[in-house]
Amino acid sequence: MTRWDGTTLPQEVVDRFRSLPPDSPDGPSGDAWLSGLPVQVDELLDRWRLRVEGPARHGVAALVLPTLREDGSRAALKLSWPHREAAYEHLALRAWDGRSAVRLLAADPARWALLLEWLDPDHDLDRLDDVSACRVVGSLLRALDRPRLPQMDTLSAHLAALVDDIDRVRATGRGGPLPRRLLDQGRAMALGLADHPAVDARLVHTDLHGQNVLRRPGTGAWVAIDPKPLSALPEIGVAPVLWNRWYEVAGSDDPRGVLRRRVETVCEHGGLDPDLARVCSIVRMVRTALWAAGTPGRHTDEVTVAVTVAKALLPD
Repeated sequence: MTRWDGTTLPQEVVDRFRSLPPDSPDGPSGDAWLSGLPVQVDELLDRWRLRVEGPARHGVAALVLPTLREDGSRAALKLSWPHREAAYEHLALRAWDGRSAVRLLAADPARWALLLEWLDPDHDLDRLDDVSACRVVGSLLRALDRPRLPQMDTLSAHLAALVDDIDRVRATGRGGPLPRRLLDQGRAMALGLADHPAVDARLVHTDLHGQNVLRRPGTGAWVAIDPKPLSALPEIGVAPVLWNRWYEVAGSDDPRGVLRRRVETVCEHGGLDPDLARVCSIVRMVRTALWAAGTPGRHTDEVTVAVTVAKALLPD
């Protein structure tokens, strides 16, 4: 059996997950997940006949090991910290089957582990200018559009939870820095989206931004990774391009114009409704702001960004 002792585990991963509470009642704490990684990796290397080839990489909630397969081809071994957003990643990737998304080679859902085709980790979409990147994101949202999968979480459930959260905040007066008017508008928009006849109709990649789009070696095609899939309206997938590359928005003479242009560009190339995309994005920003304001250790900057985006997209 190949052994991996965890010596290549990035310190950023250790720092992020140390003392992190479980995401669910039956899930592991961050410390428990970290301590179990070497055994988990060894078992997967043996099962899939892999050899670690190079230092580990990581995302916000996953460790990625570059590996060599038995036939000499490269692959990425991804181990996610168990959390709800990653629970059905393997099903979405299987549905897309390598068409505009990273190809799934094998999965072990019980270990939250995926074996993925090797993509170029040093060539993501953030290398392109803002407008070009939004064109690619729109094209990918169009290419990834599929009917919903029955196992997925639904947008309607997220909207109901948001309305409950807003009602709780309004009742207690604990909205922190969130404007009362924005909460009221977000609530009304969430209820309106919940009544949309296609609210849960499509399989949507809900985290499609520059760092989650990589080059496929050999073809040069842009490929989506890390989907955080949801049964939803396709327009719910526009929002990530708004809060990412924030330095460009903040440094612009017209932040509102930059954000609106991003929405229009993604929608034009994705075949999406820009008015619906703006509503979906405002709702996501209100939800993000509530979460950040109520989560210990989160930065007030996250609330500021979310509120700024939401206000920029509100009707004139």
